[in-house]
Amino acid sequence: KAVTSMARLNRTAARLMQKHGAHGATDITGFGYLGHARNMAKHQPRKDVNICLHTIPVIRHMVRVSEMYPFFKLLQGFSAETSGGLLVALPSEEAARAFVSDIEEKDKAPAWIVGRVEKGNGDAHISPDARIVEV
Repeated sequence: KAVTSMARLNRTAARLMQKHGAHGATDITGFGYLGHARNMAKHQPRKDVNICLHTIPVIRHMVRVSEMYPFFKLLQGFSAETSGGLLVALPSEEAARAFVSDIEEKDKAPAWIVGRVEKGNGDAHISPDARIVEV
């Protein structure tokens, strides 16, 4: 059942990434949220971009677990996730809003715009005022 759910999620997202002109994507797994964003930024053809993550979706109650076990590093963006969702790079905020709307409509589950691309040096960071979204 879990494999079917993950395959459905990725199939829907893959179709919508094509529709909305995605530049790239990664699934959030062993490198964690920030680790994968850093890899995306580092491997862009243009080296003058950074990814600023301003929203951190987490499973409900995991913030408390992270506070109890600091080595977990969830809020620092380095917890190892299994099927932790997709991080998708889209060409504009308008495309991102349309992608989120479409995927929420099709999957009947929430999705978020979690960051933005800004001028930089091929890295990523979590904004100091990042919003935690518990789902």
